Amino acid sequence: MPESPAHPARGPVGVMLPLDLPVGEVLPYVRRAEELGFDQVWVVEDLGWRGGVAQAATVLAATTNLTVGIGIMPAGARNVAFAAMELATLAQLHPGRLIAGIGHGMPGWMRQVGSWPESPLTLIKEYARALRLLIAGEPGPGNGRYVRCEGVVLTEIPDLVPPVILGVRGPKSQAVAGEVADGLLLAEPAAPGYITASLRNLGPAAANSPQIVVYDAAAVDDDEEAALTRIRAALEPVGEPQWAAHIDPLPFAEELRAHRAASPDARHFARTMPADWVRALSIAGTPAQARAAIDARHAAGATSVVLAPAGPDRLAALDSLARALPHRH
Repeated sequence: MPESPAHPARGPVGVMLPLDLPVGEVLPYVRRAEELGFDQVWVVEDLGWRGGVAQAATVLAATTNLTVGIGIMPAGARNVAFAAMELATLAQLHPGRLIAGIGHGMPGWMRQVGSWPESPLTLIKEYARALRLLIAGEPGPGNGRYVRCEGVVLTEIPDLVPPVILGVRGPKSQAVAGEVADGLLLAEPAAPGYITASLRNLGPAAANSPQIVVYDAAAVDDDEEAALTRIRAALEPVGEPQWAAHIDPLPFAEELRAHRAASPDARHFARTMPADWVRALSIAGTPAQARAAIDARHAAGATSVVLAPAGPDRLAALDSLARALPHRH
């Protein structure tokens, strides 16, 4: 397939800090990301792995210019006042370098730890509203159904208040983000059609110029087929029902569902899906093709595009992914 013309990306390009990266590689990874010219590093907080706030603090302290995003902190996991203290402290110590992502958390994990509410929408709405007020130095709002911090005021607040965005995928949750947050974090796959649909879901109450951060699995190689092959394992989950919101806006949604239904398992589904679907659902291919895919996401409304490196050697993958940055062509 011929390479697409290269165009400068329209906003920041970040990279995900893999949750399973050996501890001895964490600091070399983030320092290398900064050296290569990535604008952001995003840390994840999955149950049983590493804590999001601790990772963010370490990455901020180990780098100079990177913006660090937490994607995501589950709303049910922390008291909102103490979460606000942690985030305000990070933003105070590292001005202008933090983005805080809040979400529902995976239902199974949250039920396992006894923190899944009867109304997840009510919780995240109350939580995000209170968190933003507290970080900005305003008194906590009146007590709600789940969140109780009325009158709490933080003494130490940052000069630059970090954006609080919601990492949510359903239309109702995204509408809540439009009401109470500074934007959205869209998990992978975040094809342009999904970005466009999500922006519509924010509704008329959305903040001016909301932050729209998108994740996508990424692999870059001079051999396009090698990159596509490497990315397929990362696409194994996308045929499952919980990814429907990501797939429904895409022109091949019904075909993808039929393909998954006909496949004996997720591995076969991903290994045998058409190459055009792989390209649409990831940032994969030659450096120029990957740049074009990043550009397409910015053009659809993403303010930041975050690459999740595919393949076993994550440090080596960083160097490959950096070839897709706009200043590297």
